Amino acid sequence: MSLHIGATKGQIAETVLMPGDPLRAQFIAENFLDNAVRYSEIRNMYGYTGTYKGVPVSVQGSGMGMPSMGIYSFELFSEYEVENIIRIGTAGAFHEDISVGDILVSLATSTDSNYQHAFQVPGQYSPSVSFDLLTKVINAGAGTGIAFKAGNTVSCDVFYELGDQWWKQWASMDVLAVEMEAAALYMNAAYKGKNALAMMTISDHFVTGEKATVAERQNNFTDMMKLALEAAIK
Repeated sequence: MSLHIGATKGQIAETVLMPGDPLRAQFIAENFLDNAVRYSEIRNMYGYTGTYKGVPVSVQGSGMGMPSMGIYSFELFSEYEVENIIRIGTAGAFHEDISVGDILVSLATSTDSNYQHAFQVPGQYSPSVSFDLLTKVINAGAGTGIAFKAGNTVSCDVFYELGDQWWKQWASMDVLAVEMEAAALYMNAAYKGKNALAMMTISDHFVTGEKATVAERQNNFTDMMKLALEAAIK
């Protein structure tokens, strides 16, 4: 039983979907999983296990930011024998050929965080996606007809940046979008020898200024959820 999740071994599936918002975890459990049972409500960071097309799948809120994702993903990998984590979240786009509502898979994630210091690597570590999970998502996309884009993203520690042009330097290096959790997830997976993939629906656009509503962020990203679930059972 881990400190922040509190489930017993056997309650959590080998593959876990991780939205940032615990209410999104509840939405997925109630609308996509059969016989879902809540195994954790510590700090209202809900976790559920059920089945999708007969295959056990769990969904666990991660909270916002790398410290929170770092805690929950590390406990899942370390204490519950989880092999695969798929982050399903939101991101802000840096390029005009990406639209609000598009699904984006992070092939690698740059970061401005010092999260990597815990691993004591003698340089700049470049966190990247698990090829095994990426292959499953590609196959799931082909089977469902759900399209997605893929490329480099950046995980940032600060949500409310003081300057309004900071993102352009990332965009100039072909970084496609910003979010706040993928780098910690990818580092934890690499360290523990596990599989991780981050996919995000674009909710904000730095070029056009377009934004999804709070309700849309919580409930309407169903294509991303379906794609992740189909990949989880491949």
